[in-house]
Amino acid sequence: MSYFDLLVLSVSLALDCFAVSCTAGVSQPRLKLRQVLLFAFFFGSFQAMMPLIGWFGGEALVSYISRFAPWIAFLILLFIGGKMILEGVRNKEEDLFDITKFRTVLLLSVATSIDALAVGFGFAMMQETRIGRAVAHIGVVSFLMSLLGYGLTSRWSTRVKANVAEIIGGVVLILIGLKILLVK
Repeated sequence: MSYFDLLVLSVSLALDCFAVSCTAGVSQPRLKLRQVLLFAFFFGSFQAMMPLIGWFGGEALVSYISRFAPWIAFLILLFIGGKMILEGVRNKEEDLFDITKFRTVLLLSVATSIDALAVGFGFAMMQETRIGRAVAHIGVVSFLMSLLGYGLTSRWSTRVKANVAEIIGGVVLILIGLKILLVK
């Protein structure tokens, strides 16, 4: 796999992380750098781990999981997105989407990285793929795209009310889930 191919693959896998980070930036613009680095680290780590699991898992495991993976990702994103919309409608500032909660960042990390599992299986089928390089590249690009998404949108948040940002973010997460479900 060429460097360019790996870069394009890494960016395409990181787009979900970017979108979720944009949601976090709009709804929680004043996070500490440590908090932003932590959720970006989670996204990058899960994006890197899933192809590795797929690579080790082999055909039997991936073919079984891949049947349910889009539904799992969709349901997680639907749950979190729906919760965000409800909290935005209720307009309770203390209940808004919180990317700093471990459970939230864990669920989002899993949901945005499930498609990378199938990529790992593809890597196992390609003899010339150096899995270490590919996994590192995917993880770093996902980490950087998460930081970029948060950084770009956290500046806009002063122009958007918190509950409106929460509702928009919830809709975005549900749309990402639909995309995962419908584009198999």
